[in-house]
Amino acid sequence: MIGAGPGGLATAAALAQRGVRAVVVEKSPDVGASWRGHYERLRLHTTRRWSGLPGLPIPRSAGRWVARADFVSYLEGYARHHRLDLAAGVEVFRIERAADEGGWTLAASGGRQLRASAVVVATGYNHTPRMPDWPGSADFTGELLHARGYREPTPYRDRKVLVVGAGNTGAEIAAELAESGAEQVWLSVRTPPHILRRATLGWPSQASAILCRRLPVGLVDRAARPVARLLPDLSAHGLPRPEAGLYTRVRQGAIPVLDRGLVRAVKRGRVRPVAAVAAFDGPLVRLTDDSELAPDVVIAATGYRRGLEPLVGHLGLLDGTGRPLVHGRETHPAAPGLHFTGYANPISGALRELGREAPRIAAAIAHHLTDRARSARR
Repeated sequence: MIGAGPGGLATAAALAQRGVRAVVVEKSPDVGASWRGHYERLRLHTTRRWSGLPGLPIPRSAGRWVARADFVSYLEGYARHHRLDLAAGVEVFRIERAADEGGWTLAASGGRQLRASAVVVATGYNHTPRMPDWPGSADFTGELLHARGYREPTPYRDRKVLVVGAGNTGAEIAAELAESGAEQVWLSVRTPPHILRRATLGWPSQASAILCRRLPVGLVDRAARPVARLLPDLSAHGLPRPEAGLYTRVRQGAIPVLDRGLVRAVKRGRVRPVAAVAAFDGPLVRLTDDSELAPDVVIAATGYRRGLEPLVGHLGLLDGTGRPLVHGRETHPAAPGLHFTGYANPISGALRELGREAPRIAAAIAHHLTDRARSARR
């Protein structure tokens, strides 16, 4: 198991239930490294009920929308509860087919050569921060950072901040900065997002997503229109409703924004939507509509890459976007016993799907190991 995030931990626990020993190799000192690095205000966008991993629910004391720190504590408790074998501080750089008896060889830090009959890659969807190569950005005289480097709003009080990217991360950071005393907050929007309430009359948006996830795209697009209109139209404030339907955008990789204060901040003029970034010019940022801004700080909420190329790129298992060609319990014909989990961003909630996928992967690995044992006895 490579990666001690939710996917790796859940799959290791599922393997243990089947009597298969699994070692979780993690380059960081402890579990949940990605979650530890997120901004302090973060709460899960999925409910506590549908965010717990198999074999241990998230405690009710964490509330319906679990805070980042509480989720990290849950992952720590999950590893203890299932007595998972964690090899912390060990980074795997490359996976190769074993030359002799099959299986896999993992080149790891400290010159280690690890052997495994089966491998699950679970290094995470949000692995490597993606910073666009904007012209002139290297000479920007202000502060430029990826959202991964943002923790809390205090350092940005009384400063002018441009947040680039209108996904959930960008929306939440912009709203928090506006609430916490930033002098001016701009939100650079390339494609307007669908914005939904987290819950309506107690019914979470995630519940609707679970019900709709297997329906035809056009049907879900039409059904979502009245839901989207529960929030006010922000077109007059520079943030129009998207032209493409909600599920169409999801299939293109854009999960709806669940509002945690952005709508109010935009209506009050505390967050000002602006066009996409075109280039930097000294202290200025030029936008695609030819307007210019002079921010003190630019925070790029521009997403992440999966970062799998050094690990498995040479095996021919990735598509043109760097995602695995085969995911979950299935394995690529050229790589039996090598699984990937956590490299999708489903509308129904990534943690829910990770939890459902873990026992399926464990079953496939157990079957694979049984087949290998039978072949060895022949």
